Amino acid sequence: MSGENGKVERIARRSNRIANRRPRAVRAWSRMHARLNRLTGGRFMPRWFGAPVLVLETVGRKSGRKRQTAILYLADGDRFIVYAANAGAHRTPAWWLNLRDAGTGTIVLRGRLRAVRPLVLEGAEREDAYRRFCEIYPQAREYPGFTDRPMPLVALEPVQESDK
Repeated sequence: MSGENGKVERIARRSNRIANRRPRAVRAWSRMHARLNRLTGGRFMPRWFGAPVLVLETVGRKSGRKRQTAILYLADGDRFIVYAANAGAHRTPAWWLNLRDAGTGTIVLRGRLRAVRPLVLEGAEREDAYRRFCEIYPQAREYPGFTDRPMPLVALEPVQESDK
């Protein structure tokens, strides 16, 4: 770890540690990031420490209210791979619980809305996606060491009109 990449990785690690200690601040930041990203058509912080960001819209499983969350993704053909890691926190991210329970959500990417459904990756497909995700966001390698809870890698697959 040297030069500019090393500096970015150190800052990202520090922000992940803060995220684990200050979950309310992280939720507030994520909501603000999602709103600004959506309002600017994806021009506000389209990347987080080098990794691409999309906005995931779900419906709260308890509140029934629309929720927007900015999350990192890995492009995979017409799918988007997301990691329900919550920066390695012990608490499962609410966006994942909402999406899992609803079975569908919407992503906003560069101002375009796309209906998606989640598919939890397993086996060799998960291992390959995890390796590729860690290539675009190396800090993700540390997350399993922070908690014992499962952290699914989820493919957000497009929902076709005929699937609705």
